[in-house]
Amino acid sequence: MYYIGIDLGTSSVKLLLMAADGKIEKTVSKEYPLMFPQSGWSEQKPEDWLSGTMEGLKELLFGIDKEKVAGISFGGQMHGLVVLDENDDVIRPAILWNDGRTGEETDYLNNIIGKDKLSAYTANIAFAGFTAPKILWMRKNEPENFAKIRKIMLPKDYIAYKLSGVFSTDVSDASGMLLFDVEKRCWSKEMMEICGVSREMLADIYESSEVTGTLKKEVAEELGLPETVKIIAGAGDNAAAAVGTGTVGDGRCNISLGTSGTVFIASEKFGVDENNALHSFAHADGSYHLMGCMLSAASCNKWWLEEILKTEDYAKEQENIASLGKNEVYFLPYLMGERSPHNDPEARGVFIGMTMDTKREDMTQAIFEGVAFALRDSVEVAKKLGISIEKTRVCGGGAKSMLWKKILANTLGIEVEWTAADEGPGYGAAILAAVGCGEYESVQAAAEKIVKAVGSVRPDAELTALYEKKYRVFTSLYPSLKAAFALMAENR
Repeated sequence: MYYIGIDLGTSSVKLLLMAADGKIEKTVSKEYPLMFPQSGWSEQKPEDWLSGTMEGLKELLFGIDKEKVAGISFGGQMHGLVVLDENDDVIRPAILWNDGRTGEETDYLNNIIGKDKLSAYTANIAFAGFTAPKILWMRKNEPENFAKIRKIMLPKDYIAYKLSGVFSTDVSDASGMLLFDVEKRCWSKEMMEICGVSREMLADIYESSEVTGTLKKEVAEELGLPETVKIIAGAGDNAAAAVGTGTVGDGRCNISLGTSGTVFIASEKFGVDENNALHSFAHADGSYHLMGCMLSAASCNKWWLEEILKTEDYAKEQENIASLGKNEVYFLPYLMGERSPHNDPEARGVFIGMTMDTKREDMTQAIFEGVAFALRDSVEVAKKLGISIEKTRVCGGGAKSMLWKKILANTLGIEVEWTAADEGPGYGAAILAAVGCGEYESVQAAAEKIVKAVGSVRPDAELTALYEKKYRVFTSLYPSLKAAFALMAENR
């Protein structure tokens, strides 16, 4: 049988066809636009996601035995606010995970409602990218649109709804809304009251590998698939990527170098970082995880190369980078503000340390190192919680760079592994579909059977020592510039 994983990303939707044994038979990608209506805002049209998904599915299914397709599941960008009216029409463009407009609402939740209450209600505090602050922003700034809301969805769940007609979400994605009681795996009544939404506006909740429904008749006919194809709930992109890299089971770690960057630590037990620098979410394997998320990771390199250097030759820009650990240029990767651990939507990207002999390669290297240092910030929080991370797996577009993986291994001082499939959330979604259809008895059993490491890079003691010194400099930069970021925000 075949299983389809749909990864609804920020720049494109990636679709993957997987055989029962985990072999990837085919992949398709369809891009769509990203809109920035104002500085720090980030939006997309859900209709573009749907058209891209349908086009991608048709291309993915071309030439295969469609009767063998058993299930479809999803991994998707988290936190986005998708709102539908009584006719199931989209009311306004989706406000995305990397949108920074909700500073006032985030402050209200954290400082007026209070971080202690938020943590008790949801296991997390408010971050600008989370869904609940966006709902409050919409209630204040777009009251006419707010009054029309009948359904509140996350991005991947909009696609699932359009394919199946079932209004559903999963525990891992719901965890990032700040409306969900992570420990009890249910909606928080207190948070619904604070945000002014009813239970009817929120989807039914499923575990990530549960079947939510089947294809709608008209969708099945358009795609040429049987109506019996099952729709499985799926997971937020990071939880799905963790499944796709085999990061299931207590204490395992995965780092994603995608548009955003994440440190994902699986845990059998529910736990909360007392400072809430790390998110406490439900995992797609039925347990929990802690996660640190930086808003701009591989996207920093994309911005630097394509927008500033005006090149798309990523490999060439890395060819002359050789002096690791000795670069005098530093980069703060806060192009869209920052989440973990600073929770500061006003933070901005910064190059510092340039001299008259600074070269193009030094700036590119600083990008790689700055992202690695920012990821280490989250690892350091985990260490303070008593969590020991001996090695990690890595996925995402940035993980294709051996240079970046080497920098990461030596910045963290641990072994960095990678798997044969670099499809991350899409592969994890396909595995969830296989579990939901009964191909495997559990998510962990499927991941252990299917996902294998095919390579690794170990840290070098001398280089790790050099990066230790550089990291100490890096950690001094944000506190020194925080007040300047706030002044800049006042002048916008």
